[in-house]
Amino acid sequence: MAQAGKFADKALQLLRTYPRVALNNLKDMPGAYKKNFNKRRNAGKGKTHGRGHKGMGQRMTLPPLGYEGGQIPFHIRIPCEPYYKDHEFKRQYPPFSLLQVQRLIDMGLVDLNEPIDLLTFCNTAHYDCSIEDNHYGVNLTEEGADTFQAQINIEVQHASEEVIAAVERNGGVITTRYYDPECVKAMSNVLKFLKTSTPIPKCKLPPQDAFEYYSNAKNRGYLADPEEIVKARTELAQKYGYELPEISDKSQKELLLRRKDPRQIFYGLEPGWVINMKDQCVLKPLAEEHQEYYAS
Repeated sequence: MAQAGKFADKALQLLRTYPRVALNNLKDMPGAYKKNFNKRRNAGKGKTHGRGHKGMGQRMTLPPLGYEGGQIPFHIRIPCEPYYKDHEFKRQYPPFSLLQVQRLIDMGLVDLNEPIDLLTFCNTAHYDCSIEDNHYGVNLTEEGADTFQAQINIEVQHASEEVIAAVERNGGVITTRYYDPECVKAMSNVLKFLKTSTPIPKCKLPPQDAFEYYSNAKNRGYLADPEEIVKARTELAQKYGYELPEISDKSQKELLLRRKDPRQIFYGLEPGWVINMKDQCVLKPLAEEHQEYYAS
């Protein structure tokens, strides 16, 4: 209390020293008026404020960035690298490793009793495939090849020799398959596609620059000769020093032998069928011209 009284005495003493309120000492509150000042460059340096007379500098019409006074600009004078030519049209395959596949299996997000394809990866919500970014499917990488132990029937869009050896060492089957953009869009979000009640698209054949890859038995292409694939499996086993396990279980053998038709994108559903989500029924084409178009 004593300290509060001391401050009050100081305030009263200060008021005694102030002059009485009069018209000559009235002032506005701070911030009542906004002071106008010249914001232009070099303000206060004469009548032109440092801008000179006429021209681009005075009229604020400076050239755009990169303008070199009329000569050929740098980005046009230097030739572009051919590596980046048409890069916006190149097909992209986002990577997904064998280690990630093994984790999905251990977490129960992938059913080993069903074949694994692009639809399976997208349904796990652990793989993003966007056709707007020129994504055309899965590039299965060899990370975790030494610890991969699952026996699966998997279908991807690109795989190296080490990945193929890691899958077949455990008795599995791997296939490389091409999907066109329309099919990739339908498989990346299958629920959204089925709600549109549009016919299931017919998968197109790979383009000319990818036809050789998907026709090669060493890449396990889906267009390769089955007899050549059997020879390639044996040669790869000899190269990496492992023996192909024999499958005695009939149900497991049927699972590993399941394949899609080259024009088919969903297991159990043919191209041209319409899935009615409201009535929960399947509509099949009856016209002959439609059946001929969707036939493989």
